[in-house]
Amino acid sequence: MVWLLAKCWVRSSDFQLHELQSHLLRGHLMAEVIAVATMRCLPSIHPIFKLIIPHLRYTLEINVRARTGLVSDMGIFDQVVSTGGGGHVELLKRAGGFLTYSSFCPPDDLADRGLLGVKSSFYAQDALRLWEIIFRYVEGIVSLHYKTDVAVKDDPELQTWCREITEIGLQGGQDRGFPVSLQSRDQVCRFVTMCIFTCTGQHSSVHLGQLDWYAWVPNAPCTMRLPPPTTKDATLETVMATLPNFHQASLQMSMTWQLGRRQPIMVAVGQHEEEYFSGPEPKAVLKKFREELAALDKEIENRNAKLDMPYEYLRPSLVENSVAI
Repeated sequence: MVWLLAKCWVRSSDFQLHELQSHLLRGHLMAEVIAVATMRCLPSIHPIFKLIIPHLRYTLEINVRARTGLVSDMGIFDQVVSTGGGGHVELLKRAGGFLTYSSFCPPDDLADRGLLGVKSSFYAQDALRLWEIIFRYVEGIVSLHYKTDVAVKDDPELQTWCREITEIGLQGGQDRGFPVSLQSRDQVCRFVTMCIFTCTGQHSSVHLGQLDWYAWVPNAPCTMRLPPPTTKDATLETVMATLPNFHQASLQMSMTWQLGRRQPIMVAVGQHEEEYFSGPEPKAVLKKFREELAALDKEIENRNAKLDMPYEYLRPSLVENSVAI
């Protein structure tokens, strides 16, 4: 029972970090920084605006709901989550120091964490493939509108947008590796790919598993009502008295159901119906993007058929095109 209780404590701590740092901060709030800067700095006829805007759909709306219902005073976190009552805000502030540019770019992030080439890390495999596909899509659009690096340097709206994200949205993100200006087409492609991947694959990778892993409350308790044991005489009664009570557990199950279930209406990555670009060249780039996404989707489906526990959180047909829920 003591060992069972110890595992529950670890999983409860992981719940706090996952929901606040991995999901809310690195997913929802990072997407909001990109959305606000895009709305403020780029006109609707700008090619980067057209490229990014499908991936910002409903982001501000869902974040307003999170602020008023989840992390607000007497919201869900204050009611049932152990870091509520101010601890969640402090955790978010501290986690801000870990928002490095490289950590949002899978090729660098996976290398830093030693996950490149690890066959058992399906996140690493799928994230890298999806990043590469998005990068080629961005590269195709950027090459149509910026013929030289000089054209990038001389675009004041693009430079203002980049600086707004780094200096204002991320409150000095240049100290953590984010660029304050874009000096070449390669830099533009990397930065825009980071934005799109964050709003699509990265968010989905931490969002889609909530129902699978958190609806069974003992597997990831939202709170622990007793302090950690200091002796080895814990009983089943001790475990039950430590786990969330009925009210707390029911709210956790309801929250994970609403957030983690497969949405009846969703737009998969790259499948938006709105046409922001005109002309055959950008449409051909988008068509190629969708073909590569479909190929990756099929590869993941075939791989998963051989696994006892399939990994689907980065399967393109299930990845939302924006942070919409």
